[in-house]
Amino acid sequence: METMTIFQAVILGIVQGLTELLPISSSAHLNLIPWIFGWNITESFDVALHFGTLLAIGIFFFKDWIELIKGGYKQVVKKEKSTEGRMFWYIVIATIPGGIIGFLLDHFVGDQLGTMYLVTAIALIVMGIILYIVDEKAPTKTEYKDMTFKQTFLIGLSQALAFIPGVSRSGVTMTTGRLMGVSRESTAKYSFMLSAPIVLGATLYKFKDFVFSIPFVIGVIVSAIVGIIVIKFLLDYLKKGSFKIFAIYRVIVGLAVIAIYFARG
Repeated sequence: METMTIFQAVILGIVQGLTELLPISSSAHLNLIPWIFGWNITESFDVALHFGTLLAIGIFFFKDWIELIKGGYKQVVKKEKSTEGRMFWYIVIATIPGGIIGFLLDHFVGDQLGTMYLVTAIALIVMGIILYIVDEKAPTKTEYKDMTFKQTFLIGLSQALAFIPGVSRSGVTMTTGRLMGVSRESTAKYSFMLSAPIVLGATLYKFKDFVFSIPFVIGVIVSAIVGIIVIKFLLDYLKKGSFKIFAIYRVIVGLAVIAIYFARG
């Protein structure tokens, strides 16, 4: 963290706010940018940037979270069933497999894949193609409030693939949601909500490694502000738009990374 500058913190905060919430892989961008520019960025700062997007999700969906928590409490304590209570427990249960698998992979694999830039590039391209095909072919049958346990659980389980840089947690969960017939806007919202417990867990796990410097704080704040803007943009865009533009972007970036990799020898 000693080498982190305010400029780097702002740039990476913007990148995190954009790429964590769009289906284009924040891990890929946060690994590739320091590699391209020769920056020395610690893993704890990476987690701090994710905490920024967690704040964005918490702020943007504040009323939703309050209703979810109240509904979840009432469903268990007062036996009062509601859409909010059902979705709360769906999110809790769907988080468990992804959280456990993610923790184990982080423990045994660590950051090794982060420096395998060809793997990142291939993952960007392959997942981009899959996202495009699934989004174009899948029917839209289910809205957010009507999502089933099977749909939410399988979307949660798919998060485990996000340990591969370039796959993208939001990318794989949104792809899985579309594959199961969930509408674009609904799968995006559920993906955002589902990410909160995982990111909160990672933040608490890495909290002891945080160095609370000015660049650190600025990076978190910028990530949160950009994250709020991106959430609003994506939910509005997906009411009529598709994931096509993000799929194309992934392929272009993946090809660019391959070109840079071989150009550097």
